Amino acid sequence: MTRREIHVKKVIDGDTFKDDKGKKYRLENVDAPEKKETGYQKAKKQLTNLIEDENVSIQQVARDKYGRPIVRVYEGRESVNKKMQEKLKK
Repeated sequence: MTRREIHVKKVIDGDTFKDDKGKKYRLENVDAPEKKETGYQKAKKQLTNLIEDENVSIQQVARDKYGRPIVRVYEGRESVNKKMQEKLKK
């Protein structure tokens, strides 16, 4: 699978974000709390700190039921997906 570079414009929640063209993406294997659930703000803040307004590499692995690309996200060699999985365990 090939990677491509995008610029993350806005984090929507702990597992969803938009690029600078307005396209939404969802992190693979990350299940962050939804709005009104405990931990939502913390998860959103963590992902925001990691990728908002940053250039990242993405690798699409599937599409979700809403048609959004499900992606693996990398910042350099670091997996953002793995970082978020670890942060959500705490």
